Amino acid sequence: MKRIIAWLPDRVDVRLKVIAWIYLVGQIVLVGTGGLVRLTSSGLGCPTWPKCTADSLVNTPEMGIHGIIEFGNRLLGVLLGIIAIVAFLAILKLRKQRPDLFWLTLLAGLGIPAQAVIGGLSVLTQLNPYVVGLHFVVSIVLVALCTAFLMRLYTVPGPRVRAVPGWFAGVAHLTSFVVAITILVGIATTGSGPHAGDADAPRNGLNPEILQHVHAIPAYVTFALTLVLVIGSLRIRTTRVHRYAMYLLAVEVLQIAVGLIQANTGLPGILVGIHMMLAAMLAAAMTAVILALKAPAAASADATVSAADAVSA
Repeated sequence: MKRIIAWLPDRVDVRLKVIAWIYLVGQIVLVGTGGLVRLTSSGLGCPTWPKCTADSLVNTPEMGIHGIIEFGNRLLGVLLGIIAIVAFLAILKLRKQRPDLFWLTLLAGLGIPAQAVIGGLSVLTQLNPYVVGLHFVVSIVLVALCTAFLMRLYTVPGPRVRAVPGWFAGVAHLTSFVVAITILVGIATTGSGPHAGDADAPRNGLNPEILQHVHAIPAYVTFALTLVLVIGSLRIRTTRVHRYAMYLLAVEVLQIAVGLIQANTGLPGILVGIHMMLAAMLAAAMTAVILALKAPAAASADATVSAADAVSA
């Protein structure tokens, strides 16, 4: 035990950053495996929860590929739970000097069992589309929390101040709101379509063709607002914000392209799965943009002084 305590970092180092990267990538991969469960009609591959069957904790050979896919997804959730515990323990020595890291790992860690319970409820309710949708929402929130944890590891502690003009921050927050709407409408659209997770699973009863068009509206608004962010970040010369805005734009271009193709080709499962993972990446990129709006107070003050010196020179 003493050896473990001695190993725990007392400052932000490469170990913490590696854990954070694994944590974030794992959350995005879990969205992908969850999509695989849904798109292969394996949602009831394990017909009960928390066991896979009434008599077995794991899948059995008789359950076939659907049991393997569903149990594999559950196993990845357990692995992420272990990573969450490791991340939380890794910042314990830093909890006083970096309370932000403490709370981010705590919230993300608590979110994983919540996600597991909701996933279990989705099985017990025979893949109720609203429970399945809530499960995806929790996944997106966890991606955002893990993104925040990773980004804060690369910033110095202390008070933070806005590093961009007020109008730019306003556009960024508006974009994040529209991104959330886009994802929520996308969840409803998927819940109305053919990929409900099982051949006999209920749909939400909404018209999928109408929802596809409704879903496109906030998607295009998000794209337009992101263009404003990209151009605006060039004008105000904020390299960090511009970089993340470009990441956001790139994800959106891919997301829109995949969305258009899948809508016009009968919603092939592979494209729907890619669309779901891109939604997780969209949430991560949007979180990065929002967090980049502020900088440590000391760094911001130094930048202001440097700018003033440059002007006077």
